[in-house]
Amino acid sequence: MAGAVETFTVRGASGFPAAMLAPIGSSSVCALTGNRKSVKLPVIRGLTIQSVYTRRSFGSFSSSSSSRPVRRGPRIVCEAQETAVEVAPVTDASWQSLVLESVSPVLVEFWAPWCGPCRMIHPVIDELAKQYTGKLKCYKVNTDESPSIATRYGIRSIPTVMIFKDGEKKDTVIGAVPKSTLTTSIEKFL
Repeated sequence: MAGAVETFTVRGASGFPAAMLAPIGSSSVCALTGNRKSVKLPVIRGLTIQSVYTRRSFGSFSSSSSSRPVRRGPRIVCEAQETAVEVAPVTDASWQSLVLESVSPVLVEFWAPWCGPCRMIHPVIDELAKQYTGKLKCYKVNTDESPSIATRYGIRSIPTVMIFKDGEKKDTVIGAVPKSTLTTSIEKFL
């Protein structure tokens, strides 16, 4: 296809190709050097600076040898969404304040490090924590470290996900289930 454009991103260790990144005085500031001028940019956690290149194809049936990358300039990409939300652990000492006294609904995953299905459901719980930020709090309880909580709520198999609202257990889902099953359960209490 004549004139086809393919866009891809090239990132160095700090988000720039090594030739584009020059340190300035302190480690918290970087300089972006280009053909015309140098721009000082602070290094901020959760943001990366990427150089964007475009590959232009020439001819109707072009091969990779007939296309060349063209630099289009830097862009700043926010990755704060991925770094901001973390499913925190709950222990016997923090259970009352974090789960039972919470104003918003709480999802609690009961798990153990040796449990294979627990490792399968961890990414799903992380996605739900991001999806319901501000509406639902998500925590996890290691049943090996806090067996009294597991005993109090009758946890006999893991992973088990419980939803609490106003300090009361409202729903329980046992096993490594799909995200849609957990979403359906959560939506009932929001």
